Amino acid sequence: MAIAQAEASLAEKKGDVPVGAAVLDAQGNPIGRGHNQKHALGDPTAHAEILALREAGRSRQNWHLNDCALYVTLEPCPMCVGALVQGRIGLLVFGVTEPKSGAIASVMNLATQPWSNHYFPVIAGVNAEPCAQQLTDWFAAKRPINPFPTNRSPRETDGP
Repeated sequence: MAIAQAEASLAEKKGDVPVGAAVLDAQGNPIGRGHNQKHALGDPTAHAEILALREAGRSRQNWHLNDCALYVTLEPCPMCVGALVQGRIGLLVFGVTEPKSGAIASVMNLATQPWSNHYFPVIAGVNAEPCAQQLTDWFAAKRPINPFPTNRSPRETDGP
């Protein structure tokens, strides 16, 4: 998880949401690393997990990663879980849950659906506190407290 956390710090330094990921082979060697680069690359698919999986596949010259583990600081979203299934990842280890779009434990679990063609074990909560704190600090700096709070949801309008 230390590699993933270091990658998250790289994302933070570049102005992206601080999420980092690392793919380790069966011997524990890192074969893929990634950090969020959606803003830096202007690419909506440039999530840490996707970039780490791409690098791991290139490193092995094979997209089958069934004997590898992906470590990521934040619970993967639906797109990233789909990539984990497609890459046949052997193990997912993540830091903190994502209550808005987490697709392993928080909102849904796409990896255990009967239509999935690959299943993998999951270990959640590894280094959760520092992973959560980094995200909390980053969002607090980016989105200062609104001095004029409202009880309305973002979807409500003032009406006619």
